[in-house]
Amino acid sequence: MPVGMAIANANSSTVQAASYNKTEMRSFVRNTLASYYARGTVVIVKDGQPQQISYGYGYYGKRLGAGNSKVVYPVCSLQKVITGAIITQLISAGKFTQYTKISKWYPNLKGADNITVGNLMTHTSGLTAADTEVNRGRVYSEADAINWVVNKLNSTTQNQPGNFSYNNTNYILLAGIIRQETGQSYKQNVQERIINKLGLKRTYFLEDIPAGMTDGISYTWNQKNYQWAQYVKKTQASQLVGAGNLFSAPMDYYRIQLGLTNGQILSRTDFDYMTHLTSRSSNGYSGGLYMKNNDNLKLAYGNLYNTHFGNWIQMTTDNQNGLIMFLNQTQNDENRNKQIGYQILNHIKANTFLNCQIKCNS
Repeated sequence: MPVGMAIANANSSTVQAASYNKTEMRSFVRNTLASYYARGTVVIVKDGQPQQISYGYGYYGKRLGAGNSKVVYPVCSLQKVITGAIITQLISAGKFTQYTKISKWYPNLKGADNITVGNLMTHTSGLTAADTEVNRGRVYSEADAINWVVNKLNSTTQNQPGNFSYNNTNYILLAGIIRQETGQSYKQNVQERIINKLGLKRTYFLEDIPAGMTDGISYTWNQKNYQWAQYVKKTQASQLVGAGNLFSAPMDYYRIQLGLTNGQILSRTDFDYMTHLTSRSSNGYSGGLYMKNNDNLKLAYGNLYNTHFGNWIQMTTDNQNGLIMFLNQTQNDENRNKQIGYQILNHIKANTFLNCQIKCNS
C-alpha cells in the first residue's frame, strides 16, 4: 500500500474502530508479556484510540498491580523529548536559536564555542561524560548535577562536534540552559509548561511523589518472577536532571505526545522544527526522538543503569497508531524488550505503513 493511502486509512478511525476488539487486544498483549517473562503497562493506540493494558505487579511486595493508579515509573530517556520541547518553546520565543553557541551559558566549558544548542539536541556535540547514571551516593541539587557534568567534561578529552554519540550530558546541559534562560528551576519549568498545562495526574519528580503513591520497583526473571528487585534511588535520579529524573505512567506520557503537536506544548510546526534540526544525523535523532520512514514515525527507548526498567515508544507522528510501553520486569535486554513491542505492533495491524516499520527498523 502506498504511504499516502496508508496514512489516509489510519485517519479513517470511524470505519476501522468498529473492528477493533479491545478484549482480544488485551488478551494478546498480556499473553505476549507473559511469554517474555515481562511485566508492565502498555498503551496501545489504534486509529487514534488509546487503550491501557497492564500485566503483573508494579510493586510486588505490596501487591500493587502494574497499572495501579498509585504507581508511577521512571520515564528514563523518554524524558529527553520533554526537555527538547521546552528548549523549542524558548527558541520559538526568540530567546536564542539552534545555532547559538553554548558558551553563552557555559563560558568555562572546554570547546563550548564550537558547540551549538542544536548539537546538544541531536547528540552531535562530541561531548561524552561517563558515569552519568552510576549512583554517586549523594542527592544533587539541579545546579550541582549540572556543575558535575561540566567539571567531568573539562577533566576528560572530548570529541569534535559533528558525529552522533548518545550521551546524557547533552540533555543535562540543556536543562541548565532552561534554568538560566527562565530564571526558574528545570523542575518548575516542567511543572508549569508540561504537567499543569496538560493536567497530568501521574507525573512527578521522584522527591515529589505524594503520600499514598509510590514509584514502581523493577525486577527480572530468574527461574521465577520478581527477582533482584531494584528501584531508582534519589541519589541516582538527582544526577539526571533533564535526562532521566521524571516519573510518570504510559497514559500520561501518551497525553504528552499529543501535546507535542496539538498546541498544548508545541504546534505541529514547532514539533517539525524540533525533530528536523540542521545538525540531525542520518539516524534521525533530534529533540529527544528518532524519526523514521520519511519522518512519519517517531520512536525512542529508555532504561536506567543498574535497574530492570525498559521503556519504549513507537508511534506514527500523527499519533493515530502505535504503542507506549513501560516495563518494570525485563531481561535487561533492549532488543528483547523491543521484540515485545514488535509483536504487539504487528498485532495492531493499523496499516502496512506501520507494519513495514516494525520489520524495516528493528
